[in-house]
Amino acid sequence: MKSCERVKAVIEGQRPDRIPVYGWVRANLEEQIDAAFGSVAAFEDKYEFDFAHLFGGPMPYRHEDLEALRESNDGLIEPVHLLEIPMTDPDESAAYDSLRTDLEHHKTQRDRFVYVQTPGIFECLNGPFGIENHLMYLALYENELHEVYRRQAEWNKQRAMNCLDLGIDMIHVSDDWGAQTGLMFSPDTWRNLIFPYHKIPCDAVRARGGYLSLHSDGNVTQVLDGIVELGYNVLHPYQISAGMDYGHYFERYADRFTIMGGLDVQTTIGFGNYERLQAEITDVLERFKERGILFCTTHFVQDHCSIEELTFAYDLIYKRVRCHE
Repeated sequence: MKSCERVKAVIEGQRPDRIPVYGWVRANLEEQIDAAFGSVAAFEDKYEFDFAHLFGGPMPYRHEDLEALRESNDGLIEPVHLLEIPMTDPDESAAYDSLRTDLEHHKTQRDRFVYVQTPGIFECLNGPFGIENHLMYLALYENELHEVYRRQAEWNKQRAMNCLDLGIDMIHVSDDWGAQTGLMFSPDTWRNLIFPYHKIPCDAVRARGGYLSLHSDGNVTQVLDGIVELGYNVLHPYQISAGMDYGHYFERYADRFTIMGGLDVQTTIGFGNYERLQAEITDVLERFKERGILFCTTHFVQDHCSIEELTFAYDLIYKRVRCHE
């Protein structure tokens, strides 16, 4: 199998020739990787990464507009204030130039499956509001938030359509909802205020035949059924270190969505415990050898991870996934 078809096989619930592999390594370790391997691209090629996480495209609001709005409201942006300024044009072609370049590198030249980071509904608005204020606004300004979220959802939909037009395989929606033991807000709030506005771009992507993935840190067990209902094919990270459980996944969800993850940056990689690192990598790859997982870090590997430990981990992963070929 080629990399792209290997990833698609896992998403479709088929058994691949081997587990696909990736890692979020660039953000904090680029300098160290460049020194050891010449470039992050060389690292990705050495370990034959099967998929790629792309960043790029327009942002919903101009920074200057947000700063002016914040200044005119004593440093505080409330939902009604945000409705006073326009969103950016999601069809601005030049905003997608970096994605075109990355598609050429990863998909055209290396046949990797490519997915692109796109805004969700809650997380992306923590920037204008601040997360503490935003959580408060869920209770105080429900009516205004419905309009803010509706506008965001329509913008997200058009951005996603443009990404699919470029040849992106999967729309990856980043929207953190979880804390260490459960949601940051009630499941009822999620159903009333978050679900309807995820549904708008999700329905559009599925209608186009595109794949959908959701990134949400923390424990989101309470809304797994809703995530399935929205049509997400992939959930990242399915965070075991936040109390989620692989047994529960295999019992109820293994035929409903695919996990992206398996290498935990909160507890496993970057702590100098090579014995634990080896044991957990081996355990996850063994658990998923029949069903498949998109094996990946649960988030960006942190800068306290040494290049020696990163190399140890990916040498092991490279060897182990090929044991099942």
